[in-house]
Amino acid sequence: MTCGLGSNAVWTVPVDSAGRLDPSALRELVLRARAEGKTPFYVNATAGTTVLGSYDPFEEIAAVCKEFGLWMHIDGSWGGPAIFSAAQKHKLKGSHLANSLTVNPHKMLNCPVTCSFLLGPDLDVFHRANTLPAAYLFHGSTDAANSCGPGLDLDAAAAATAAEVWDMADLTLQCGRRGDSLKLALSWIHYGPSGFEKQVDWAFGRAARMAELLSAAGSDFVLVSSNPPPCLQVCFYYAPGGELADEDAENTRRTKAMVEKLVWRGFMVDYAPGPRGFCFRVVVNCQTLDGTVDGLVKALGEVGKEVVG
Repeated sequence: MTCGLGSNAVWTVPVDSAGRLDPSALRELVLRARAEGKTPFYVNATAGTTVLGSYDPFEEIAAVCKEFGLWMHIDGSWGGPAIFSAAQKHKLKGSHLANSLTVNPHKMLNCPVTCSFLLGPDLDVFHRANTLPAAYLFHGSTDAANSCGPGLDLDAAAAATAAEVWDMADLTLQCGRRGDSLKLALSWIHYGPSGFEKQVDWAFGRAARMAELLSAAGSDFVLVSSNPPPCLQVCFYYAPGGELADEDAENTRRTKAMVEKLVWRGFMVDYAPGPRGFCFRVVVNCQTLDGTVDGLVKALGEVGKEVVG
């Protein structure tokens, strides 16, 4: 919508049972679109989807993009920082093949809000796409960069630009923005790569702990997430005796009612559409304690009995 293409120009691609994009389905859709006279040009893969936390198969997606000359972008806003963990970085295998990647260190790395990056192997691509060398804004070192009038010769301006562009105003879509890199730089200096790794591993461990508690023998919960979950969110239903309600609407009612009751016990959790109505979506982070996880699971069982009877 920002680029003016409209949401109708976006084609959704089927996913597998784990919520990962299906590369074979992607290829079929590209062929179908071309047969209909359309021009596919951009594929959006994800590292840590919003609900299930799934990581797409980047190498296979990259192969399709290379075959048809498509721009491959990875939305790693949530799950990208897993790259710092030796135990988790395999989930980002093939991410180096992307043409661009976004990441938000204010999420998994706990940097101050907001801290967002658009990364790419060649920043000159972004510069050529976004530069608007208006003489009243930017004063470059060459005549080409300063003399562009109403008929902007962007190619000439780009050619006159240095190999590396540091001016964020002439490099990004927004023209002006905060210096987010300082927040990450200070965090990196303080924690170092090993400190980031410890934070990421701790958070993944808490997600695994919660999934294990919810799936224990005799539990009144049914996991939607895998065990352990792929990222830091755990999705599940309250299901007394391990049995979901017959109607999806009842599962949704239980979830929403329990979320409201949890607030009074000091817990604020989320819910999202699931395969059988709305399910719980609990997100942990690098500051989540074992006691918090244990207390939440206990509180869920108690409010569940209040809601279901």
